[in-house]
Amino acid sequence: MTNKINLEEPVSEPHQEIKLSLLRSRLLQAQQQLGDKQFPVFIIISGVDAAGKGDLVNRLNEWMDARYMRTIALGEASDEERERPDFWRFWRTFPADGTSAIFIGGWYSEILAQTVADERSRSHYEWQLTRICQLEEMLANDGALIIKCWLHLSREAQKEKLDKLFQNPDTKWRVTARDLMHVPYYDAFIMQAQRVLEDTHSELAPWLIVDGQNLETSSYIVGEHILNRLQQHLAESALSDKEDHSKTIGNKKNKSKNHLAKLDLSLALEKKNYKRQLAKYQEKANILVRHANELKKSSVLVFEGWDAAGKGGAIRRLTHSLDARKYRVIPIAAPTDEEKVHHYLWRFWRHMPRAGQVTIYDRSWYGRVLVERVEGFADEAEWRRAFQEINCFEQQIQEDGNCLIKFWLHIDRDEQLRRFQEREQKLYKQHKITEEDYRNRERWDDYEDAVNEMIEKTHSKQAPWVLVEANDKFYARIKVLKSFCKNMEKMLDKYHD
Repeated sequence: MTNKINLEEPVSEPHQEIKLSLLRSRLLQAQQQLGDKQFPVFIIISGVDAAGKGDLVNRLNEWMDARYMRTIALGEASDEERERPDFWRFWRTFPADGTSAIFIGGWYSEILAQTVADERSRSHYEWQLTRICQLEEMLANDGALIIKCWLHLSREAQKEKLDKLFQNPDTKWRVTARDLMHVPYYDAFIMQAQRVLEDTHSELAPWLIVDGQNLETSSYIVGEHILNRLQQHLAESALSDKEDHSKTIGNKKNKSKNHLAKLDLSLALEKKNYKRQLAKYQEKANILVRHANELKKSSVLVFEGWDAAGKGGAIRRLTHSLDARKYRVIPIAAPTDEEKVHHYLWRFWRHMPRAGQVTIYDRSWYGRVLVERVEGFADEAEWRRAFQEINCFEQQIQEDGNCLIKFWLHIDRDEQLRRFQEREQKLYKQHKITEEDYRNRERWDDYEDAVNEMIEKTHSKQAPWVLVEANDKFYARIKVLKSFCKNMEKMLDKYHD
């Protein structure tokens, strides 16, 4: 693709000033229209060293309203970033709906710098490529506009620009040791760039390739491209707003197996046996978490289940055994205003644990395929697409050898009603019961269908669902603790000689 350079003759004065003035005005108008829309804009500027990426970004910031646009330039990963899944540092910078972000290099920097000489790099390339394509597809399917621009230079043009910058005392500082070190590897870099551009060019996120020799020309071409893509996306968004988006509430029967029906809800523990096992497994959990912390291996626990199924009680019995400095419990409720203007996974990426830590989600990203599905907050296309998005997300959590365990606490309708009534009678539990809890009971069958499909489509060896018989709280708590210890041991066994 790098041979398809968008060459355009520089515009002569006074036409250049007139065209530029009009472009800037239209860009600002498009930004104002964007402010009312429910989608973000990702602008990725990448390219050859010395092609003027920084100058182009400065020009775009000069032309556009900085109140609605941020520039993201990430360098080497910090310790904090290296101790989390690779894409964590990008997710935390994502723009909100109605705003834009310019990424210098973005998630392409590492894959472009990668050598193609050895097999390990080839394997890593394939992994990076898959993750980039999945990310861009997921963002675009959620409505985001992705604009990718590549600034190209020939070998001779690159050398000429670097020499000119280096020989001028006022610009010599702009030529880094890294720039000079990369010059002999121009051909290898272009070969890698060609591969990356071809493999990541798509209808949803196409590349624009521009000659970077002349800043005036390249900045105008890129600015015009951004304007055209933005106007097209705004028009498509306006058309979409006028269409009837009736919500599919997910009450149709699906073909999933009834995994919940297989659970024996009569399973129970006597109090004496419960206390004995509780002490045993809390001690074991403490030791395992300390060991994982030493190895810098994280754990992510997901607790889902029926209202009043005992999620909070099970979480407390687990955390009572842990050092408070080594875990966090993230209670998930309805999204805040800030969370609503981002992709639904954004708020979960933000809380990914640092290496060696434990993060416990009290409800989670599965709300997309449960409450949002059943209550109609997500349409059918959105929640069906979420199964693949969630599986991809969970693969990234455990790819570094971290532990991911998902619990579903199951009770029957009669037990739920009994617990609701008990909450109403006890003052210190009354805050736990709401009218919405009773209303959700009326949709029990719809939720049960959704849970069974969720289990079938998101259970894997690497990210298993642990189905917990929870009519008896004692039995449920011990099963959670035992399952946690079992999965932690499995993870840690990989690092024993």
